[in-house]
Amino acid sequence: MKIKKLSITKKKFDINLQFYFLQKQLVKAKLTDSQINEFIEIINLSNLEVSLKKMEEVVFSMEGDKKDILESLLLVIKTKTDLRLFVFTLKLSTIRTLLLQEAKITEVITASQLSTLNPLSLEYDNLSVKRPYSKRVTGALLSLLFFSNLESGKTNFMSKEAHQFVKELSVLAIKLKKEGLEPNQIFMLMFTESMNQSIISDSGSNYEDRILSVLIGMGIPRDKIKKIHDKADASTEFDFFFELDGKTYGIGAKRTLRERYKQFIKTAQTSKIDVMIEITLGMDLNETKAKTIRNHGTYIFVADEIYNSRKFLQNMNGVYSVKKLDLILLKSLK
Repeated sequence: MKIKKLSITKKKFDINLQFYFLQKQLVKAKLTDSQINEFIEIINLSNLEVSLKKMEEVVFSMEGDKKDILESLLLVIKTKTDLRLFVFTLKLSTIRTLLLQEAKITEVITASQLSTLNPLSLEYDNLSVKRPYSKRVTGALLSLLFFSNLESGKTNFMSKEAHQFVKELSVLAIKLKKEGLEPNQIFMLMFTESMNQSIISDSGSNYEDRILSVLIGMGIPRDKIKKIHDKADASTEFDFFFELDGKTYGIGAKRTLRERYKQFIKTAQTSKIDVMIEITLGMDLNETKAKTIRNHGTYIFVADEIYNSRKFLQNMNGVYSVKKLDLILLKSLK
């Protein structure tokens, strides 16, 4: 299958590639606010030839990687359009930081919501799994709104103090757009990279980490909890193993069971562990799987939402909602 009449002119490709290259180099250079302002002031007060000469003098006084990166960057600035694009990129580097901060607010809101939920609940899991993506989506939508306003000449969406800055940025964006620049699309390439670097993996999205926090919260010492393979059946791994009042406990922790539930058939017949437990969200836990696990002596704990929605789980001995998981119940299991 061919896509007909879909082509990009060389002029359009070149200006957008140049924009991406300038963004990439400036991020690597890690310019300070004062250095950014110095370059902008030089360009505003001089023509192309003089601007390049003065910027080369500034770069010459620098050291290390920053000097090397900026020397390479200045070599690609050859026209007035390149110079305008460079100013546009310099100014956007400040906006990028602001948009990143705005996007981070989504993470703070999600964290606040998570703090009110049971870490082993389905609702917590859904929020936790989506959390790394929420920042990216928020960032993409904020970028779209920002450039939509910028390209239409609307500049009253920032503070009064920033109005003139945004107004000048808008004028630049409109001029460059006429020359083929697609600022939002190319800016988003770099913005997404910046967001990915700033996103810290959320331990809440790791199901095992959440279970560990619950066990520790119950009073089981962290240094007493281990991850082991069953001595009699090395194919079975217990994500958590500990002793409690003279009894040994082996816990398997998986958000979904798939075919892993079958391991209990063999392990239950050979294992010397006193109490075996499977903790799972329970989304794919049907009655057949639940009976197989229970018939081989393994207790089941599932997300409260799943437990309450499935009558067969409520009627099955040895199956519990994760809300019931505490020291008293653990000690009662045989």
